[in-house]
Amino acid sequence: MARGRQNETGAVAGSTPTDPRGFAVALRRTIGEVNRLVHGFATAQGLHPTDVQALSFVLDSPQPPTPGMLREHLGLTSGAVTACLDRLEKAGHIRRLRESPDRRVVHIHYEEGGRAAARTYFMPLAQAAEQARLQFSEDELAVVLRYLDALNTELGEVRVPRR
Repeated sequence: MARGRQNETGAVAGSTPTDPRGFAVALRRTIGEVNRLVHGFATAQGLHPTDVQALSFVLDSPQPPTPGMLREHLGLTSGAVTACLDRLEKAGHIRRLRESPDRRVVHIHYEEGGRAAARTYFMPLAQAAEQARLQFSEDELAVVLRYLDALNTELGEVRVPRR
C-alpha cells in the first residue's frame, strides 16, 4: 500500500511512531468515532452536540463550574451558554444552584438522572476503551497517558473565537 494511505485498521500505511501524519490521521479517526457517538447521544436526548460538550465539561470539572467557566471553555457567547444550560436543565441533565454567599454566582451540577442516561448510552464506548486498554502494558499506557495529557495541555492553550 502506498505511503499515506490508510490500511484496513485505519492506520496510515508506512507510518512510524514519530510520523506526525500518522498521529494526525489516528487522532482524527478517534475524534470522528467519538463525535459519531456524541451526535447520537445528542439526538437521542433532544440536545445539540455542543450541549454534550458542556455536559463533559461539567462532569470533568473538579468543582461545579460556573456559566462563565463554561463560556470560556466552549468559546460561546453568554447568550449561547444560557440557551445551552436552559436545554440541559429542561432535559434533566443539570441544575443551576446559587450556593455561594454571593447570590450572583451560579454553579452547574450534573443531575444523577442525566448522568445515568449518559452512562447507559456511552457504555459501549467505555467497553471499547477497556478492551483497547487491555492490549497494552502498564508502561505503554503510562506513555499514552503522558502523551494525551501533553496534547490536552497544548490544546488547552489554543483559544477559539466566540461563536
